[in-house]
Amino acid sequence: MPRLHLEFHKSDRIGWLRAAVLGANDGTISTASLVVGVAAAGASQGTLLLTGVAGLVAGAMSMAAGEYVSVMSQSDTENADLARERGELESQPEHELDELTEIYASRGLDAALARQVAVQMTAHNALEAHARDELGITETLRARPVQASLASAASFALGASVPIITVLLAPGGWAASITTAASLLTLLVLGGLAAAAGGASVTKGAVRVAFWGALAMAASAAVGQLFGATL
Repeated sequence: MPRLHLEFHKSDRIGWLRAAVLGANDGTISTASLVVGVAAAGASQGTLLLTGVAGLVAGAMSMAAGEYVSVMSQSDTENADLARERGELESQPEHELDELTEIYASRGLDAALARQVAVQMTAHNALEAHARDELGITETLRARPVQASLASAASFALGASVPIITVLLAPGGWAASITTAASLLTLLVLGGLAAAAGGASVTKGAVRVAFWGALAMAASAAVGQLFGATL
């Protein structure tokens, strides 16, 4: 009995990984920047906590809605293409068979073998063959709006919880500094984990994410000091 050869590829994770990493990074950066900016304006610790919680709720809902609408648009396009392909398979099957044959021939098969493969793939599942080889739509990379929406909202809330927790635990007057340090450490970890999961350089991934986080918090602190000094 032949043994099955199982392979696991990084691309299998791309759908949920992209949404989760984007949500967690955005949650940490945006909420920490809000807290640091308001702290630089001289706000109390209670105000900082309220700012962080409000940023978490608003951001998580915004991420969920934005991700859902974005991925749903992709899903609608895929479904429209599949519906059109389904109709063409019913109305002009010979033309679709020729089309599939040409696709396989363009990939290096000789004409006779390309035709044989096209016939067998059509007999097995014509729509799946055309979706994959003509439209580039596969089950692994199909748009999943609800999954992407929930992953974005949950990961945003998880990332945003870091600056909120630091505000709660930080001694008076140290909230901004501790929030900045904890958030940068979190971003380093998130960037490294995302890079490792995707098969990329851990160091580059960690530094890239932390750099943009530091830039965002620095800009927010500058705005907070500017407006705090004029109020």
